[in-house]
Amino acid sequence: MGQPVISATGLWTPPNSVSNAELVESYNAWADRWNADHAEAIAAGEVQPKPHSSVEFIEKASGIKSRYVVDKTGVTDPEIMAPRIPERPDDEISILAEIAVKAAREALDRAARKPEDVDAVLCAASNMQRAYPAMAVEVQDALGIPGFAFDMNVACSSATFGIQTAADFVRAGHAKSVLMVNPEICSGHLNFTDRDSHFIFGDVATAVLVEDEAIAPAAHWKILHTQLKTQFSSNIRNNFGFLNRAAPEGEGQPDKLFVQEGRKVFKEVVPMVSQMILEDMETLDLAPQALRRLWLHQANANMNRLIAARVLGHEASEEESPTVLDEYANTSSAGSIIAFHRHSGDFQPGEKGLICSFGAGYSAGTVFVEKAG
Repeated sequence: MGQPVISATGLWTPPNSVSNAELVESYNAWADRWNADHAEAIAAGEVQPKPHSSVEFIEKASGIKSRYVVDKTGVTDPEIMAPRIPERPDDEISILAEIAVKAAREALDRAARKPEDVDAVLCAASNMQRAYPAMAVEVQDALGIPGFAFDMNVACSSATFGIQTAADFVRAGHAKSVLMVNPEICSGHLNFTDRDSHFIFGDVATAVLVEDEAIAPAAHWKILHTQLKTQFSSNIRNNFGFLNRAAPEGEGQPDKLFVQEGRKVFKEVVPMVSQMILEDMETLDLAPQALRRLWLHQANANMNRLIAARVLGHEASEEESPTVLDEYANTSSAGSIIAFHRHSGDFQPGEKGLICSFGAGYSAGTVFVEKAG
């Protein structure tokens, strides 16, 4: 039986960043146009006017200050309010596979691993570009990796579900090296004309190389324990699909883009995830002080603050629960991996931490790790 470890991670960040101020300017201009176009209906009380957004509102509600996007022009144009990503011919690599490959190459380089050393590819993400062929198989082909590949989608928890799946392959002896990628173009399913959520998401790609400890580089992360949990809820939902296609802007079809009942999500997910982590720590006989760091899902700063406090027993410092949400916004499955990638280099052998994600479904995943030297 193999002992799974995390050998390396990779990160690709889009070159275009959109600040809250830029996003608010475009949204408010769109709202003013919409209100002017519907002035008679608003005056008659038939529809409600679109309220303005503000930088202060966004930061208080979420902790987000900016986000990276693959297309800034369409997102900030009041006449478009959506990313415009040209379709590519079938003989050209798709954009989702392209950004996954970029993150994957960094992970492979950090582990001094060649593509032919890898046995399998998992593409675990919220925003799949198509139904088939699988994005993972396209990534596998682009990198020249033998073996097998497949896609999986558990919304914002896709990465932790992917890590456990990869670890299970290693434990069972089906693979010694599994590349798990999370390409997330979240801007494509965001309704930029919804004042309550127009600021939430950003785009990114991450990668995690899970391997048998017997072949891993010296500086790896032991996977001590993983747990997955799902509980059905429609409080975070996206109804887009081939059976009910939406217009690019989503105008008149808001349920075909991201929608959520934010207060319900907050109230229900925080205790669910906190309890899950505490139960795992009891199983591992880990005291709160034994966890040096929590790399939590980057969706909402207030949620992370409460979860960390319940787990640690005190208000967490930036050292104990780092955030990338302010810079990247919510990048769905990739958020906790970005936090781990950027805030784990200072660990010493024997120190332990937790990668944790949670999101639509509801879904939640925990991956407890220990730095090896």
